[in-house]
Amino acid sequence: MATQDGSAEVIMETEAKPKEAEPLGENAEKSETENTSQTDAGDATTQDSSISNGDDTDDKQEMVDLKIIWNKIKYDLKIPVDSTGAKLKERIHSLTGLPPAMQKVMYKGLLPEDKTLREIKVTNGAKIMVVGSTINDVLAVNTPKEVIQQEVKAEENKKEPLCRQKQHRKVLDKGKPDDIMTAIKGTKERLPTVPLSGMFNKSGGKVRLTFKLEQDQLWIGTKERTEKVPMGSIKNVVSEPIEGHEDYHMMAFQLGPTEASQYWVYWVPAQFVDAIKDTVLGKWQYF
Repeated sequence: MATQDGSAEVIMETEAKPKEAEPLGENAEKSETENTSQTDAGDATTQDSSISNGDDTDDKQEMVDLKIIWNKIKYDLKIPVDSTGAKLKERIHSLTGLPPAMQKVMYKGLLPEDKTLREIKVTNGAKIMVVGSTINDVLAVNTPKEVIQQEVKAEENKKEPLCRQKQHRKVLDKGKPDDIMTAIKGTKERLPTVPLSGMFNKSGGKVRLTFKLEQDQLWIGTKERTEKVPMGSIKNVVSEPIEGHEDYHMMAFQLGPTEASQYWVYWVPAQFVDAIKDTVLGKWQYF
């Protein structure tokens, strides 16, 4: 009987064991919960990694790498090729601290603010020249260029046409140079990449104009020598169509404070007149 009772006890213990397995169920549930949490965390990580940080707007656009040169310092700039000249000035401001209104930006002539870099065919690695002074430097000039321009214009209105004056007639009467560049009346073009050549100076000798934008200089070349004139020192630029040949102009660069310092150039193609004035003087001069 004792053996049977003992066996019965063993049987009872064996039957009770399934109830003792409940803690294992709790551990399994806890393990399952942890696995679910890890899975959710992994999904969250995946979702977070796909969220934009808001800085990739430019990455979706076609970009162009530029070399900005101002005050003999070079800056690297990456900008969308469909940015306008005005937008480029804003980016230059962030690089140099030079306000857009004080900038004269050069790329094959004065860079237009209303056109995109694509439209003016700016390519990767292009050098963009920036010329400009702080407002304090400009205000320190004794005689602003704007005042000189107004005075010269007033004097011109009082005089007979320049091309009729004796001092100019002796040059113009020689006729149009054989090797002069082709002129187009009624159009405006950017400066060509080659010097403007084939023109006459006041003595009747051949002269060429080379615009060295990187040095901010105008090179006036003759057979005898080449004068390298800083554009910032040129006080004014005046021009007038030549009667009977309105597709060409006579033009003077005022190198000093009075008209006596004017350097005259004859038979300048009309389509480049505005580009020459903008390049030499620039809009920033008025501030």
